[in-house]
Amino acid sequence: MITLFNTILYQPLLNALIFLYDFLPGRDIGFAIIVLTIIIKAVLFPFNWKALKAQKALQELQPHLDELKAKHKDDKEGLAKATMELYKEQKVNPLSSCLPLLIQFPFLIAVYQAFRTGLASNDFNMLYSFVPNPGHVETVSLGLIDMGIPNILLAILAGGAQFIQTKMLSTKQPAKKINASKDEALLANMNKSMLYVMPVMTIVIGMSLPAGLTLYWLITTLLTVVQQYFQFRPKKNSPEMRQAS
Repeated sequence: MITLFNTILYQPLLNALIFLYDFLPGRDIGFAIIVLTIIIKAVLFPFNWKALKAQKALQELQPHLDELKAKHKDDKEGLAKATMELYKEQKVNPLSSCLPLLIQFPFLIAVYQAFRTGLASNDFNMLYSFVPNPGHVETVSLGLIDMGIPNILLAILAGGAQFIQTKMLSTKQPAKKINASKDEALLANMNKSMLYVMPVMTIVIGMSLPAGLTLYWLITTLLTVVQQYFQFRPKKNSPEMRQAS
């Protein structure tokens, strides 16, 4: 299993990082990390697009879900059946929104290992024959940030980007006013808490990781924000656009 992971993810990412470091102008590891992040994001784009589409569909269904909760307030079995029928009718899979996290997690591990090798150990035994061995990677980017050690500024920026992303996902279409149950109120409070918990966790974790990995997470989050903006913005002649006008 480890051999398969190394062959499919870790080794290609390490070689891509070193290749970009060797051939990009200036031999700057920060630029190499940014370009590699864009490439990884492009590879995962179809999966992320599908997942965000599912998240948007769930947002659009929220008013109907609230109505079902009010209608089946004391009938959990009836609520579950009606909810599944609504998902089936609207062709929405609520589990699809979890797909990018499941796919991105092994990439994150592979990126961490590649950065640890390229930025710390300088052990380049797994380079392909056509990738020149740099011998040593200069970890300081632009003469300012050492990508091999934690950086508080990058951690804060990553947390800010995470806040924007989470805020965009928590925004939903206005629902009809109903008498919310205790469970609904608890869920709403949990969602509101996650808006602040996720960025704080990102900052705390980012302050303990090499700056190169934090930079990767920052660029990934910013690209996701851009993608969410274009996917979630109201289309022309949509009810939201007509209401705004």
